Amino acid sequence: MTGELEKKIGQMLVLGFRGTEVGEEDAIARDIRDCNLGGVILFELDVSLQDPVRNVRSPEQVRALTASLSGFAETPLFIAIDQEGGKVARLNERNGFERGRSARELGDLDDPAETRREAAVRARMLADNGINLNCAPDIDLNLNPQNPIIGGKDRSYSADPMLVAKHAREVVRAHRELGIGCTPKHFPGHGSSVADTHLGFVDVTETWREEELTPFAELIGSGDCDAVMTAHVFHGGLDPDFPAPLSRKILHGLLRERLEFRGLVFSDDMEMGAISSRFGLETALLRAVEAGVDVLTFANNALYQPEVGRRAIRILADFVRQGIISESRIDESCQRIADFKNNLRA
Repeated sequence: MTGELEKKIGQMLVLGFRGTEVGEEDAIARDIRDCNLGGVILFELDVSLQDPVRNVRSPEQVRALTASLSGFAETPLFIAIDQEGGKVARLNERNGFERGRSARELGDLDDPAETRREAAVRARMLADNGINLNCAPDIDLNLNPQNPIIGGKDRSYSADPMLVAKHAREVVRAHRELGIGCTPKHFPGHGSSVADTHLGFVDVTETWREEELTPFAELIGSGDCDAVMTAHVFHGGLDPDFPAPLSRKILHGLLRERLEFRGLVFSDDMEMGAISSRFGLETALLRAVEAGVDVLTFANNALYQPEVGRRAIRILADFVRQGIISESRIDESCQRIADFKNNLRA
């Protein structure tokens, strides 16, 4: 799996893996080296094993791990993590890092300078530990405080879209100063949902509001949005057939055409129940790339499949060779990825 096409497709993948250290013969090292893998994502907990230690044990261990990972890469590597603060922070006091306040805490305080200070501390922590991509901030609106995955975890700054945009802007800018990328999420909005897309299909047709687009529009308009992460939600009014990451109507029509977004589109974990329970891998990959996803994330956590990256590359390469996906479509994503990586800390 060393052809030029496969190497280009490899850049479009971010994979999770097991282990607090990585040797040359480990699967993730081979994927980085042989498949030109675009990136990796780190987790504290191994969900499928219910092991409290997956990739993170201590600051010293994380620094050694990220240095090893980078050393296997010919092309600069995304080393990603969910470090929102509060309950969603893979680096935390349990493994020797400083606790960060949640979005809700900062939104309630509503002091942009304090949000900027908090974000700068978080960004410095990531930079010091070899991590260059924060899958944050969460810019969902807190329209349903009982939402089990957004409001219920204090991940939203507010129900007020302008307040959310104001604080998210400070987070992005603080990270940028240290060469750390951000992926504002979850497009087109997850805050109004009543269920968790990790577990299964989530329909927001009756709960979603137009104002959930406002934080994205504000950040895009001010030049503070280099990347977006999708939500795995389904909205029958926006697309009667497919959830957001598989929907060209949502990612191309709404995000790229209406909001004039020119940056990088990351999928949320393609193994989450909202996708995997309804679509096979081939269909999900085809629809996501056709819709406009540039980077396909496989957390490889709730469902552990060490070969999923190589399978995805083979499937997409076959689609290209059969003329189902054009190679120019792959090239578009690769160019966006390269442009984004050029601004990241090495």
